[in-house]
Amino acid sequence: MNYVYILQCNDGSLYTGWTTDLDRRIEEHNSGKGSKYTRGRLPVKLVHYEVFDNKSEAMKREYKIKKLSHLDKVKLIRHQII
Repeated sequence: MNYVYILQCNDGSLYTGWTTDLDRRIEEHNSGKGSKYTRGRLPVKLVHYEVFDNKSEAMKREYKIKKLSHLDKVKLIRHQII
């Protein structure tokens, strides 16, 4: 499985990424090994994820979510699908 996820950082900002192992990836982020962006904004909390059958679909969705405004990402998290 492939996952697109949104994390809420300690400063309230949102980070979007994709992975094949959601639990491992969140653990990496919270240990400071996930990304430069989240490294200085720990801890992070998973607030949204979506499941895809293949990497290509997940990466396309990640790109689409990253282009959303902060407000639209909050709406997505609250299940007001965008």
